[in-house]
Amino acid sequence: MNILQLEHVVKTYGTYRAVNDVTFEIPKGVVFGMLGPNGAGKTSLIRIITNITKADSGKIWLDGEPLNSRHPEQIGYMPEERGLYKKMKVGEQLTYLARLKGLTAAQAKESLGYWFKRLDIVDWWEKKVDELSKGMQQKVQFVSTVLHKPKLLILDEPFSGLDPINAQLIESEIRELARQGTSIIFSTHRMEQVEEMCDHIVLINKGKNVLEGEVKAVKQRFKENLFRIEYEGSLPDSLTYDNPVFNIKNREDHRMTVQMTDGTKTNDVLQKVIGSGVQVRSFNEILPSINEIFIRRVRETIESE
Repeated sequence: MNILQLEHVVKTYGTYRAVNDVTFEIPKGVVFGMLGPNGAGKTSLIRIITNITKADSGKIWLDGEPLNSRHPEQIGYMPEERGLYKKMKVGEQLTYLARLKGLTAAQAKESLGYWFKRLDIVDWWEKKVDELSKGMQQKVQFVSTVLHKPKLLILDEPFSGLDPINAQLIESEIRELARQGTSIIFSTHRMEQVEEMCDHIVLINKGKNVLEGEVKAVKQRFKENLFRIEYEGSLPDSLTYDNPVFNIKNREDHRMTVQMTDGTKTNDVLQKVIGSGVQVRSFNEILPSINEIFIRRVRETIESE
């Protein structure tokens, strides 16, 4: 089942169409990457999903129900631009935000006690937000996003301002929430984080979704039949000529990158290399990174216009 489903969603501001016929779905319990260049329409989509604004047309379902005014209590949203009250004390502010999300005073106290211990911030309760560093404020913002146990968690650049240790801590908490069944939309410009954390992705460009799917399947879809081969011995120069099996794209120091020709198989490549008189030490397929796919797909959409 899906936690979120969008069908033909459109949002226009004046003559500018920020969201243009977007359709995709997010399975339950996954980390879902929402990617796109600046101005692609990601923020407009997030605002529609969180009921901050309404779509002009299209349909949206959250956990099988048409999106409605009750659903924000089931969503946690941490925007890139943080929204904490700087002069309020941390404990007071988070209790207030918990009550806005529908928790009773007792439930808020229990949840905050759990998260303050979990993130090692127990002594921050009486501190004012403007007394905290940017990274410390980020941890408080994260608590405000998850304290009501949302079904859907939307994180926009969640590691911004965090040092490596605290970034690893928050990443671990995100993974644990996903393991427990929370569905997570993860929006970032750092593609290496997408590679590490996301199960599925959607790529938005100029208001349209131009690519979506499971990360592994997307990488398979964009592969170019490239392989990296490491070997012992000397390759004959004749291997680079009149070779119907593969083309050598790069070659240096007992290592080469080859591209299979159409209609050949990996065994054909291995047999050809071994038959040239060298010993193969490793043979690995080279799949494109999400960053490479991102750049390629955005360029393709620009060129097609």
